[in-house]
Amino acid sequence: MALHLHNTLTRRKEPFEPLEPGRVRMYACGITAYDECHIGHARAALTFDVLLRALEFQGYRVTYVRNFTDVDDKIIARAAELGLPWHEVAARYIATYHRDMDRLGIRRPHVEPRATEHIPQMIALIEDLVRRGVAYPVDGDVYFAVARFPSYGKLSGRDPGDLRAGARVEVDERKRDPLDFALWKASKPGEPTWDSPWGPGRPGWHIECSAMSTHYLGESFDIHGGGADLIFPHHENEIAQSEASTGKLLARTWIHNGFVNIRSEKMSKSLGNVLNVRDLLGRVTPEAVKLFLLGTHYRSPVDFTFERLEEAERSAERLREVVRAVEHLPLGAGPPASEALGAALAAREEFTAALEDDLNTPRALGALFTLVREVHLARERVERSPDAAGAAACRAGVRTLEELAGVLGVGLRPGGAEGRRTAAGDPSLLALRDFLRGRPDLGSLEDLGWDGATVDTDRVVERAVQVFRAEARRRKDWAFADRLRDLLRALRVEVKDTPQGPRWEYLR
Repeated sequence: MALHLHNTLTRRKEPFEPLEPGRVRMYACGITAYDECHIGHARAALTFDVLLRALEFQGYRVTYVRNFTDVDDKIIARAAELGLPWHEVAARYIATYHRDMDRLGIRRPHVEPRATEHIPQMIALIEDLVRRGVAYPVDGDVYFAVARFPSYGKLSGRDPGDLRAGARVEVDERKRDPLDFALWKASKPGEPTWDSPWGPGRPGWHIECSAMSTHYLGESFDIHGGGADLIFPHHENEIAQSEASTGKLLARTWIHNGFVNIRSEKMSKSLGNVLNVRDLLGRVTPEAVKLFLLGTHYRSPVDFTFERLEEAERSAERLREVVRAVEHLPLGAGPPASEALGAALAAREEFTAALEDDLNTPRALGALFTLVREVHLARERVERSPDAAGAAACRAGVRTLEELAGVLGVGLRPGGAEGRRTAAGDPSLLALRDFLRGRPDLGSLEDLGWDGATVDTDRVVERAVQVFRAEARRRKDWAFADRLRDLLRALRVEVKDTPQGPRWEYLR
C-alpha cells in the first residue's frame, strides 16, 4: 500500500503522488509571534514533523518550509501592552517557540522565512494581481476582489453567496464586496510601515504565505497545511490570490490538524484555558506530550486532561524501560532467535501500514507497544535461561523499536528522539571526563564520540552510570559513587537506585 493522505481540498483520502518523483515540497503555516507557545501550536508542529519523518521513511527527499508571521495587528497590540518595539516582541516569541519545539524534539523545517524579510515579494505579487484586475487600490489600501475568482470557497466548501448573506457590513464602504480582503494596509500612526506603489503601509496577513511559499517551493507544490482554524479564511484566501496570479493549482494536497479541546471546549485565550508548552514540560517529559498528542489521529480533536497526560507519561516510561532492561542482558555471540525477529518484522509491517493510512499514529503506537510486549517476553526467557541468540534477538527488537519510534519523533532514551548532545568544552562535561580519567581501572570515555565539537551526552551518561558507578558500588567505593552522582547532577542528570540497578533521567 502506498501512502494515502486525506486531502482537505477534495474531502477524501487519496494516494499521495508528488509532482516530481522522489521529491516532496511542503509548506505549513507557522505562528504569529506575539505570545508563548501553547499545546495547539505543538500539535500543529508535531503533525507536520511526523509527516516529514514519514515521507523520509518512505524514501522521499523533502523540502519543508514553515513561516513566522512577525508583523501583525496582534504583535503591534502586544508591543503596546509590553512597552516594547514590535520587532523585539516578535523576536522574543520566535525564540521561545524555538525553545519549546527544540525541547519537544520537533525538528526545525529546512527553511523558516519571516514575513518582514519578504516584503518585496509580497509587493510584486500584489502588483501582479492589480494588473490582472483581481485586486484594486483604495486610498493606500489594496483589496482582493473575491468576485473575480469564481472558485472561491473550494477549499472550505463555503458558498460565497451564503457568506455575503451572513457578512456583517463594515464601516469601510470602499470595499466593492463584503468578502474582499486586504492585501496591503495603509500606514497608521505608530505602526511599522514599508514603502509601496500605493504609499507607505504593511502587508495583509494572507498575502505573506502566498509570497513566501511560492518563493521557496515554486508556483505549484505538493503539500500545504496547518491547523483546521486556518482553512477559512486564511488558506481559502491564499488559494484565491495565488491561483488568480499564476493560473496554477497552489498545492496538490492540503493537510489540516484538529483542535486541542479543554473540557470539551476549544482552547482559546478568550476562554482562559490555554496550556503553554513550557508549563507542561515542567510536569512531564517531552515524550509524554508527544505520545498524548499522537494517541489521537491528527485530523480529530484532542480532549486534554492531566490524567491523560500522566497516562502518556507512563506509556513513555514503558518504552524507556524496555530499552534499559535489554541493555542489561549479557552480551553473547550468535544469530538472533528467529521468533523474536519475526515479531520485529511484524511490528514494522503494521507500523508502516498505519503510517500509510493517513498517518494513523494511534495504530502505529499500537504496533510499537505490541513489539514492547514481545521483547519483554523474550527478555524474560533469556533471564531465566541465558541464551546468546535470545539476547541478540532482544537487542534487534529494541533497535527496530527505536527506529520506528523515531519516525514518530519519539525517543526511547532520556535524551529524546534525536538524543542529546553537549558542547565538548562544557565545564560540567569536562569535569566528568577528567574525574573518570583519573580511574583508569574503570575504563575510558574516549570511544563515546568525543569528537572535538560536541559529545553524545546520552552515551556518556549511560556509560558513566551503568559501568563506572555500578563498578564503584560493587567495590564499595561510596565516595567515588557519590562524587559521580554530583557530577552528573551538574549535567542535569538524576541517578536513582532501583532493584534492577541504577537508572537515570534528565532533570526538567
